[in-house]
Amino acid sequence: MTGIRKLVAAVFVGLALTLFAATPAAARADKLKLTVAGDGAEGVTIQATYADGRRLDKVVRLVLTATGPDGQKVGPLQLEPQPEGQGFYSSGPVLSAGAWKVTVNSPAPLTSEATATVQARAAQSPPAPVAVTRPADGGRGTGAGWWPFAAAGLVLVAAAMGVAMLFGRRRTD
Repeated sequence: MTGIRKLVAAVFVGLALTLFAATPAAARADKLKLTVAGDGAEGVTIQATYADGRRLDKVVRLVLTATGPDGQKVGPLQLEPQPEGQGFYSSGPVLSAGAWKVTVNSPAPLTSEATATVQARAAQSPPAPVAVTRPADGGRGTGAGWWPFAAAGLVLVAAAMGVAMLFGRRRTD
């Protein structure tokens, strides 16, 4: 019976070691690292990763609250994941111009909180298209164009081929 007891004890020790080895991985996965930044206009972007730096492999619930320069408040707003990448979230245009204190929370099971100061700016419109003006004759009256150069090139190529044919011919007498 002593051998069987040793075998059972070894199995239990092996199971215990396996469970203890798995515990740090589970402990690392219960926190998120949230990186909060402005989007260059009136919105906020959030990059969520696991605390150990691994990419987020599932959708999490993120809630944004913000306090503006004159005490304005925004939120709580639930953020939706964006198609730009795993763990990427965006608020859209929710802030007005000025410096905002933005806080993003993630409730259980992946708890985390991040706060950042975001400088919101009014969205910029693209520059107006520049009108291209052409002379009334379509630009043909100012120069001869490209065709004289092409014609001269063809004449030179033909002359070179004629000289090559003239001197390349051998007579057999």
